[in-house]
Amino acid sequence: MSATSPSLPVLDQNWALVAAGALMTCVAIGVVFSLAVFLDPLGADTGWSRAGISSAMTLAFLGMGLSGFGWGTLSDRYGPRPVVLAGVVLLGLASVLASRATTLLQFQATFGILIGAAAGAFFAPIIAATSVSFERRRGLAIALVSAGMGVAPMTIAPLAGWLVTLFGWRTTMLGIGIGTWVVLLPFVRWIRAVPATRGPGGDANASPPANARDALRSPAFLVLGGAFFACCAAHSGPIFHTVSYAIGCGLPMVAAVTIYSMEGAAGLGGRLLFGVAADKWGAKPVLVVGLLVQAFAAVSYLAVNQLGGFYAVAIVFGAAYGGTMPLYAALAREAFDARIQGSVLGAATLLSSLGMALGPFIGGWLFDRFGTYAWLYIGSMIVGLAAAGIAMAFPRGARPAPAARLQNA
Repeated sequence: MSATSPSLPVLDQNWALVAAGALMTCVAIGVVFSLAVFLDPLGADTGWSRAGISSAMTLAFLGMGLSGFGWGTLSDRYGPRPVVLAGVVLLGLASVLASRATTLLQFQATFGILIGAAAGAFFAPIIAATSVSFERRRGLAIALVSAGMGVAPMTIAPLAGWLVTLFGWRTTMLGIGIGTWVVLLPFVRWIRAVPATRGPGGDANASPPANARDALRSPAFLVLGGAFFACCAAHSGPIFHTVSYAIGCGLPMVAAVTIYSMEGAAGLGGRLLFGVAADKWGAKPVLVVGLLVQAFAAVSYLAVNQLGGFYAVAIVFGAAYGGTMPLYAALAREAFDARIQGSVLGAATLLSSLGMALGPFIGGWLFDRFGTYAWLYIGSMIVGLAAAGIAMAFPRGARPAPAARLQNA
């Protein structure tokens, strides 16, 4: 299998990479989030505790973060295609094995650890390949790949829920595993090897760290990773707890859940909007603005208690946190050598996963301690403002290159 597809020009190969990457991230994240659908039927069938089953999700997120760095490093060395191929094979196999689990420990190991490790094989390698393949429309391309993750909870999870009602959880999980192979394996060919470009995007005079070890100890990565961690810590708490907060404000459960859906839908639009804006004005200023909007939108939840108000805040908050997420990859491409993008993004993703894990826990602790969610939203604003302050310290990147000087997308 060749590194590129000679039947297509470079431009079409780039957009084929984007389409394949969006599909793969959608399926991978969708498989992880489908556990919410399996929770009740799994517990009823096996008698396993809800906490025990739910812990598989925690393990999956930790597995994604920890494995992402390793997969990213491997993609720098061997190219993204074999790494993604391994991820597809492992993702399907883990789902098949989870469907055969007879003990809670087996389920936690297969659905939690293995599926999490498999899902981590997609983001860093595919985003790294995308960021290096594009110059003029890099922000939009990264946003489109990232949008696959945003679509996942609205596509794969509902499909799994429908199949569970027809066939039960074991058959559905088995079918998802096999379906993963059937759907994704043909698209692996479009995951191209990263072009042998050197230097940060658009800045030929810069001298970025030439190896991953130096890059991960550089001030630019410390700023990038710190902002990514704080950004995720700031929005993960409100994402997780807002439904409970809305119910506490008197909204019925069904209505409160739609707030979460509204955030997700707004996040899809935010990814595209911020991606286009980053192509025009640069990733750093757009990221700083997005982090400021996210911070003030989070605390704005305290000012609403009716469904319409919750929707208004959810649209702004969802667009802000969804829109900022792809921008870290664009910043990484501006600051670091193309040959180590997988390692840099893998390490940044690990830090972001730790931030995502921290927010819900701290939010629950604050509620248990003070009996109110007020300190969660105030704390999210403070951490969000800190993220914006950290991002402002990122080294000045290259301005988006004029279209006339670019030969690729």
